[in-house]
Amino acid sequence: MPILDQVLETGELRVVTRNSPTSYTISPDGPTGPEYDLAQAFAEELGVTLVMESVESVSEIVPLLLSGQAHMAAAGLSITKSRREFLNFGHPYESVDVHLIYKLGTGRPRSIEDILDQSIEIVASSSHVELLEELQQDYPDLTWSENADVEFADLLAKVAMGEVDLTVADSPDFNIQRHFYPDLRVALDLDVEDQIAWAFPRDTADSLLARADEFLIAAGDSGFLTRVHDRYYGHTKKYDYVGTRNFIRHYESRLPRYRAMFEDAGADWGVDWRLLAAIGYQESHWRANAVSPTGVRGIMMLTQATADYLGLEDREDPESSIFGGAEYFVRQTERVPDTVDEPDRTWMALAAYNVGFNHLKDVRTLVEWQGGDPDSWIDMSAALPLKAQRKWYTKLPYGYARGWEPVLYVNNIRAYYNILVWLTDQDGTAGEEPTEPEAGGEAT
Repeated sequence: MPILDQVLETGELRVVTRNSPTSYTISPDGPTGPEYDLAQAFAEELGVTLVMESVESVSEIVPLLLSGQAHMAAAGLSITKSRREFLNFGHPYESVDVHLIYKLGTGRPRSIEDILDQSIEIVASSSHVELLEELQQDYPDLTWSENADVEFADLLAKVAMGEVDLTVADSPDFNIQRHFYPDLRVALDLDVEDQIAWAFPRDTADSLLARADEFLIAAGDSGFLTRVHDRYYGHTKKYDYVGTRNFIRHYESRLPRYRAMFEDAGADWGVDWRLLAAIGYQESHWRANAVSPTGVRGIMMLTQATADYLGLEDREDPESSIFGGAEYFVRQTERVPDTVDEPDRTWMALAAYNVGFNHLKDVRTLVEWQGGDPDSWIDMSAALPLKAQRKWYTKLPYGYARGWEPVLYVNNIRAYYNILVWLTDQDGTAGEEPTEPEAGGEAT
């Protein structure tokens, strides 16, 4: 029986994936990840239930497919010659660059000759093995070790900690991890536009592959692929090395004295305290006495009008500012139309926090004029900068705004939030009571 018929008859689409930020993870709110979003949408189109099995190693994927335990693999797999011996690949839905990664300060390798005497560790059974084997034909002295018990993120951490000189990583993995390890750098591009696709058992899944291709091509045409990519990678496009280093330093020196306030405000208003803390860092770098040239004040940088609206007497009181900022963010979230789904709803609420909800209303109108989707953050973020162009703002009720600022604002907060999630997960304090900060003046 063709695999597509099996899927439809049993009512289940069994998909094997990797436990990775670029594929699939389990969050407090349930499964998430770019491969999960795509596979879930495909299962819904087929009218079946998605059953996703996550594996820790790339080497486990092919056996699960060939044994029939999984109908397909959605795991960020590159299309390689060796994999084609066992698998068929569908329509490529993404392309990545393959980087050789080193640590800043250790000397940047500028050619393959420069790495012949350095330690290189890569993920076993990954496409990177085949890539290095091809290079080895021209550079016989090139050697490396393969590790089947780690993910790409683990090896990037080892390079950052100085445990290994070099590793190989695809651009999405590197773009995420460099926010956590700001000393990581790209030495060389070993491959560019390496194609990524779903994989199917060879000669037995042609019907399912054909339906998957139809789905992915339509997802590209409709903008769904772009929205998925923006959800998980949009915040990684802009990277500030100095800013990231400072953020991690301030996490240790400034945040402890305010963390309990962020946690309490988050609990009161039903918001992840780390998102509130990310807003606070973007606004003031966690400085209670911050004042902008326009007169906004405090950790959450509230205007006098906003403070009056919230009933706050002292914007520079840290607790008042944090609780006020949490309430104001929730109020903006409530104003976003119910037709907007998460996470776009959060991104739009953050933009409204920055630029004001009335300007966001204007941009929704502008997106509609252009034939876009005002419920999509990617369409809204493309249109927001037009609020600074006379051609457009003169036609809108609330006029001029520096529309590029909320786009940068949202991207920065997304990056800070992801770093906070990573840091609190690393130290095991995501939901624990914070330790008492040391006495003394404001840390710098």
